[in-house]
Amino acid sequence: MVDPCWARVEGPLAPYVDGFRSELARLGYTPLSSAVQVRLMAQLSNRLAGQGLPVSGLTPEQMEAFFAARRAAGYFNSLTSRSLRVLLAYLRGLGVAPPCTPAVAVTPVEVLLARYRDYLEGERGLAATTVELNVRLVRPFLTERAQARCEGSLGLEHLGVGEVAAFVVAQSHARPGSVQRMVTALRSLLGFLHVDGVIAAPVAEAVPLVAARRASGIRTGLAADQVAAMMASCDRGTATGRRDFAILALLVRLGLRAGEVAGLGLDDIDWRRGQITVRGKGNRHDTLPLPADVGAAIVDYLQPARPQHALGRTVCVRAQAPCEALTYLGVTTAVAAAGRRAGLGRVHAHRLRHSAATAMLAAGGSLQEIGQVLRHRRPLTTRSMRRSTRRCWSQLARPWPGDLA
Repeated sequence: MVDPCWARVEGPLAPYVDGFRSELARLGYTPLSSAVQVRLMAQLSNRLAGQGLPVSGLTPEQMEAFFAARRAAGYFNSLTSRSLRVLLAYLRGLGVAPPCTPAVAVTPVEVLLARYRDYLEGERGLAATTVELNVRLVRPFLTERAQARCEGSLGLEHLGVGEVAAFVVAQSHARPGSVQRMVTALRSLLGFLHVDGVIAAPVAEAVPLVAARRASGIRTGLAADQVAAMMASCDRGTATGRRDFAILALLVRLGLRAGEVAGLGLDDIDWRRGQITVRGKGNRHDTLPLPADVGAAIVDYLQPARPQHALGRTVCVRAQAPCEALTYLGVTTAVAAAGRRAGLGRVHAHRLRHSAATAMLAAGGSLQEIGQVLRHRRPLTTRSMRRSTRRCWSQLARPWPGDLA
């Protein structure tokens, strides 16, 4: 094992180096990785000292200038502010570095969006990710209207159907891939404006519909041997392989979504009752039976492989420091990697949800039972999966009675 060479930290950040090293050890950084972080800390401290700035001078502008200087000097690593996110989080936790949230200009658009955000969170009870997505998608509509009026007011009380339709048509040409989701957010905003009394007429009903291209891109579930190949590709002799095997088991056997796997907590598993609580879309909490093989896969990861210094109480955590909760993108990446190892190309996590439905259908499960396991709100959603499981339907079909010859 190589003994790391620790940089000497001088300047404004010198009083915090010992505490930062302890924090790195708590987060699970190896000595070599910790030494790299401390070396970057020393360089940043030297820059602050050279400009006569205290720790409170670590503004976003200063950080960007620091990394611009590193790029100009020919460094090939640690070239963005992400490299210092652990240090900045530590200093902000101590209250010595300025917060990372930039000041938002108080404009009519931002004031309205703040009210809309509160409505989605308080009245509709939507998840934070959905709220932020809606706000991001409707901001261009309000910004475009504010720029067109140039009066310091949005004048939404005079909003007409033609203006809404024209914006949707323009967006359908500029962003055809996301226009359908944008229309959903725009209807939500217009509904809020009507409920809030800003506009008198329910303009949301006049938002043009966007054709959904479903028939050409139907996801099909994987065959049983393909699923087995993906699970067999996980090296269960490693911590990452045990974690990925548990992820695949949750996706394939219970039909969970990637975000639901990422959000699964240690407290969501009732080992005595053999149940699991799934925190799904729309802040729904559903209880499902925990199959024995899925439980065994989770235990096989938790006992010997999950890092003891993991942050938080989610089941799946990052394999590298900081060992924090795995995001839904991390789950998607793990599935895609397993698909490539199995020779299947890129496999999306949601395709395994379809695979779960296919397996239940092949085992004789009814559409109602499948919908309950997948937690569909509408039976139509479950019935639509029949288009992607025609092979299973043909296997379940009984032969025609009599001799047709």
